Amino acid sequence: MTEMYNTPWRKLATAIYTAPTDGRIYGTMEFDVTDAQKYIQQQREAGVRITMTHLVTAALGRVLAYDVPEMNCFVRRGKIIPRHTVDVTVSVIMKRGQEMSAVKVQDAHLKPVSVIGEEINRKAMEHRSGDESKAMQNKDLLGKIPWPFRRWAFRIIRWIVNDLGFQLKFLGLSDNSFGSIMLSNIGTHGLTTGMAALFPAGKLPAVMVMGHAEEKPVVRNGEIVIRTMLPLTGTFDHRIVDGGHTGKLARGIMRRMSRPSALEQVLEETHVTG
Repeated sequence: MTEMYNTPWRKLATAIYTAPTDGRIYGTMEFDVTDAQKYIQQQREAGVRITMTHLVTAALGRVLAYDVPEMNCFVRRGKIIPRHTVDVTVSVIMKRGQEMSAVKVQDAHLKPVSVIGEEINRKAMEHRSGDESKAMQNKDLLGKIPWPFRRWAFRIIRWIVNDLGFQLKFLGLSDNSFGSIMLSNIGTHGLTTGMAALFPAGKLPAVMVMGHAEEKPVVRNGEIVIRTMLPLTGTFDHRIVDGGHTGKLARGIMRRMSRPSALEQVLEETHVTG
């Protein structure tokens, strides 16, 4: 079963690149979210509080599950290991905007976007009130370790969890602590585009970054029209992801964001494996 994930290139890439300090590739694209913004406004008028971040989270979950499941993997001791769940981790701003935390949406492909929105909003409020997950609280624990030993402590923890595959329950750490993919919205800070770090401790194949959506002139059916465009960039672990995978990812997101109301539905879809 795992051989379909361990292609010759991936086997070679795990030897060429270290965990992702040098095997990074980048991509950027703009998505037409005019209809998505209208849908968000309609839902808010109906009392459903969702945002563009929630829509992208739902789209990412479905794309990883059904369009490019071969990206839903991580590297362990030179082998590509498929994940058994599709979890999207979303960065959230803490108090006064000076700290960041993260909310993991488990089985994002099986949840309507309204449910995803409620979950992210609820967990973000819990984190801001001091009830972060153990995995996120560890940043404070590591920060208290004196500098000469801090990096070694991090490396030992990462080796135990990521390479050996053991869970450290007292720290809330496992090889799925940060899910299948991470999403950050820098558009809330007024930024248009940005490239994120891959966060080696998370064993993530990609970190996606949403920019600030703006109205722009674009060509549709040979005519110039004004549409709302959302910049979306990605940083990818090249041991897992290549150009073909990023193409599937981009097309899947584009298709789902063009039909935002469909993200409220949970449908049985056929997995695409090649």
